[in-house]
Parts: sequence; structure tokens; C-alpha cells
Amino acid sequence: MIEVKSLHKAFGTVKAVDGVSFTARDGQITGLLGPNGAGKTTTLRMLYTLMNPDQGQVLVDGVDAARDPLSVRRSLGVLPDARGLYKRLTARENIDYFARLHGVPEADLDRRRDALVKALEMEDIADRRTEGFSQGQRVKTAIARALIHDPRNVILDEPTNGLDVMATRAMRRFMFQLRDEGRCVLFSSHIMQEVGALCDRIVVIAKGRVVADETPDALRKQTGQANLEDAFVSIIGTDEGLAA
Repeated sequence: MIEVKSLHKAFGTVKAVDGVSFTARDGQITGLLGPNGAGKTTTLRMLYTLMNPDQGQVLVDGVDAARDPLSVRRSLGVLPDARGLYKRLTARENIDYFARLHGVPEADLDRRRDALVKALEMEDIADRRTEGFSQGQRVKTAIARALIHDPRNVILDEPTNGLDVMATRAMRRFMFQLRDEGRCVLFSSHIMQEVGALCDRIVVIAKGRVVADETPDALRKQTGQANLEDAFVSIIGTDEGLAA
């Protein structure tokens, strides 16, 4: 479980995150939704300890990220906004390299890697160098690499950005699998169709603040809108930055 308590982050005079609080629970997919520039990525970077908040607290399975960042990193699997593969290595070698960085026992490595390759439908690319990979192939490799140490909490920053229809469907199936295994899954997006299809709960951020934290059905009911896109626009009060 990931608990976020009154996070603040400013860059000069700009308040990128201004008191964000929410909880992402085990066995659920929580969507972090907002227009461009709302503070989603900055919030995520504080969650996985890439940035320190000016104020506030992040707890991952009860562990304070500021006091014990190493333990928090071990309990997280993160797909950041920058995918960053080693281009001269194959997909399999990228995954194995990160497994060893995380201290995954050699006796477990093959089993864990092969399970991820199968779940992400990567059998045809596992032994290809990642240089020249499509966007979807890069994302799959980066996710497998992020999850090789079997974390209970998964953070995905726009995991389907740039994917084609088939790759997007495969990614959704994989996210449901993670949820059904009882993991905490937190992902950011600004694509309404995706959020509606995946999320058990939606946290809407606008101008660095949480403006809604509900189930998709509750958001529609709260705003009196029949579809999630209209509910989102009603909540944030503008069409600016909205992707269909």
C-alpha cells in the first residue's frame, strides 16, 4: 500500500505539488489523472524517491520513504517517464542485469524472468538487442526489468503512451494480472478510455492539488455526467490539457 500525506514541491515560485494526499491500496488499480502540468509526474517522482518533497510524507507498506529510502525502493517496481534501456543488450540481458542489481538469487532469476516474458508476451523479442525496438517493445522490456525483484507495489507512469492497439490490450491484461495477485498498482494517465477501463479508484490532480478521489462510477454520479471524460472536465473546470 502507498500512502501519500500532504506532499508539497515547488520549483522556484511555481508550486508543482501543493498538498497532495491519497492512498493506493493493495489489490486495486489506482489511477492518477490530470491535465498536462497538473503535477502527476512530480508526485510520482517523490513517491519513488527520485525527488525529495519540500513537505509531507510518503509511506510504502508503512515505511517512511524519507527515513528509509532504500527499503522503499526495494518494495517498488517503477516504470518512469523515461524508459532508458541499454541498447546493446538484449531484452533478456536488460532484465537479468536489473535482477542482479536487486540481488535476486540466481536460482530464482530464470523462473522470474521467464514468467514476466510470458506475461508480457515478449517471447519473440527476448533475445533481440533493444536498439531499434518499437515503443511497445521498449515499454514491455522496461516493465519486466522493473518487476524482476517481485515488488508488491507497482508505479507506472503512462505505461501505454505511444502503444498500438494490440500492445495496449496486452498491457491492460498484465495490469489486471498484477492487481489480481494482490499488488498495489498506481499509474498515471490522461487518457479517459484507459482510466475508465482499468481503475478501481481515480485520484484527479489539478494545479498541484487533489480535486477528486473516487471510484469511476462515483465520479460520474458526483458530476452528473454520463461519461468519464465529461466528468473529468467538470471536475477540473477546463478543457486545457485534456487528451481524448
